[in-house]
Amino acid sequence: MKKRLKEYLTYLEGLDYENMTENDRKNLKAEMLNQISFFQHERLVHLIVTITFAIMSIIAVFGFSAWPELTALIITALLLALLIPYIFHYYYLENGVQKLYKYYDKCR
Repeated sequence: MKKRLKEYLTYLEGLDYENMTENDRKNLKAEMLNQISFFQHERLVHLIVTITFAIMSIIAVFGFSAWPELTALIITALLLALLIPYIFHYYYLENGVQKLYKYYDKCR
């Protein structure tokens, strides 16, 4: 999804918004609304996953501090190792969707 968002943002960046006809703007706005809805859905899914992993990681940290055993440490480390990439991916999606909003506003 990251690659798709990056390619779409690159495509939008290369467009000449000043010299578009009204029909071109209308078609582009319809396409952009469709793409924005796809990326918003993806963003929502990743927000839910990220929050779930964050809550599980907090529980695992408290669990490890209450029961300092090797298995609790391994579980905590695995959850934290997964949480960090999820946070970065969600951050990228969030910023990408915000950029899409700006490009959509350019089409007005």
